[in-house]
Amino acid sequence: MILVAGYLSVWLAASAIFAALTLAVHAFVSSGQMLDPLLGIAGAAALSIAGLYQFSWLKKACLEKCRNPFSVLFANWSARPIRIFRLGMEQGLWCLGCCWALMLVMFAVGVMNVFWMALIGLFSLVEKQTAGNLPTRLGGAILLVWAAALLVVSA
Repeated sequence: MILVAGYLSVWLAASAIFAALTLAVHAFVSSGQMLDPLLGIAGAAALSIAGLYQFSWLKKACLEKCRNPFSVLFANWSARPIRIFRLGMEQGLWCLGCCWALMLVMFAVGVMNVFWMALIGLFSLVEKQTAGNLPTRLGGAILLVWAAALLVVSA
């Protein structure tokens, strides 16, 4: 239970940050200060960041830890509750490091869009369950091409 509390505390903090970002974007867009071309550029930026992150060493390291959580958990297990909580937080950070950029894609495709949430969730599942880098790199390439296309259309 303590391990799960540590893991969920990381995701709760990340959720609060993404919720605040969502509210800020919605306030900015609804105020009329953001023009349509800027929306396309902002979406392309989000897709580009997510696409480039898919090729990074940090994504690879986080994905490796997220794919094999038991090796990390068993190697660092402790009887002390605070260390168990910290271990849960560490695993939560690895998994957040694996997924944060894909969550950023939601700002380009529409926050709370059930179709895109399901598709990104399915991709994350395939990515974590598949050995090797093919899904990760393919996803990154798709995001970068999509970002470029969005920039062309927005210009």
